[in-house]
Amino acid sequence: MPETLLPQSKMPKLVVVAAFDPNEAGDLQAVFRPAEQQSEERAIRTAKALALKYVGVIAWSREANPALGEYGLPTVLFQHGNVPEME
Repeated sequence: MPETLLPQSKMPKLVVVAAFDPNEAGDLQAVFRPAEQQSEERAIRTAKALALKYVGVIAWSREANPALGEYGLPTVLFQHGNVPEME
């Protein structure tokens, strides 16, 4: 009987957009909490629209399984202006 190989399941992707503006002291601060997006394409569209309003915008994704505390390295999908360094 031939063995059937099951495809290795990939972790779900976390796709996020964040926007930044300077505070009164001139330091960058988040305008809102990072907003999770349904797809990388939507994140890029959203980030491009936000780039018209804010000093800095970033859209990024990474494989993530929050239930297990597993997170892959972030991949920048779109970046405009000044944004803090990603951790």
